[in-house]
Amino acid sequence: MPLPNYAFFRGKVIPYGEAKVGVLTHALNYGTSVFGGMRGYWNDDENQMFVFRPFDHFRRFLQSTRLMRMELSYSEDELTNGLIDLLRAEDHHEDVYIRPLAFYGDEMIGVKLHGLHAELSIVTIPFGQYIKNQNGAHVTFSSWRRIDDNMIPARGKIGGAYVNSAFIKSDAELAGFDEALVLTQEGHVSEGSAANFFIVRNGVAVTPPVTENILEGITRRTIMTLIRDEIGMDVVERPIDRTEVYLADEAFFCGTGVQITAITNVDHRPIGTGKIGAVVSDLRELYDNVVRGKAPKYRSWCAPVYVNEKVAA
Repeated sequence: MPLPNYAFFRGKVIPYGEAKVGVLTHALNYGTSVFGGMRGYWNDDENQMFVFRPFDHFRRFLQSTRLMRMELSYSEDELTNGLIDLLRAEDHHEDVYIRPLAFYGDEMIGVKLHGLHAELSIVTIPFGQYIKNQNGAHVTFSSWRRIDDNMIPARGKIGGAYVNSAFIKSDAELAGFDEALVLTQEGHVSEGSAANFFIVRNGVAVTPPVTENILEGITRRTIMTLIRDEIGMDVVERPIDRTEVYLADEAFFCGTGVQITAITNVDHRPIGTGKIGAVVSDLRELYDNVVRGKAPKYRSWCAPVYVNEKVAA
């Protein structure tokens, strides 16, 4: 993976190599950080990059910092402006992944969340697919359980909590699967290692509610809107049992990283026909148009990066 050329660090855009922290940094030792995941999408027709729903992403990011008792002197608009400055410095002309990170930068020993100083960085890198097999992922149920809200709140993207996701992801891939589904302590489906989850069954889209220790995904919210308003299908938020997944007509992951990834096999059982279904196929085409600023109805979700909404040819 190529490294960035620049970073937004301590309030300004600087060369990436100058954005450094010490090995005693609190977040590095104790996982006391929060992060976000966003994407910028290149639109060839307009010669323009669009950041998808930056205000919503930064609002969730700042909510995560509040969970960690962090005090950052940035608003959603200020973070968006800093990101735009960074993207212009990088001058990307392709799809990119955007990683904002807030972390306790104090160099010290001692586990706590109070009396510490929070710092901020943002970097961007060219980025394609998160899961290679996006048209037909083979998935298993993980033996690990999703961490509970009373342990580490899943609705916050808290750095240390993602060790749980790393266990889930690595065990799945080393066993020959593309991804994994993870259950709650009560045995209901929560989500993937780092993605929200939907099934389609009997003409209804079903997704676990936010009370099942899921991340309150921006992409998830987007997909729910598109399914209801564009595909014309009901969306129900309710607990999903493990065996119900085996009987689904279609299933898919969604998230900034995975985007929309069709699940065609779970625990060596075909989902529906064992191929990408019509709902997921239509949804992916629709979503790609939306995030690239090609759907006028949802254009307000897309923030143009370059001046006058055009980049000089």
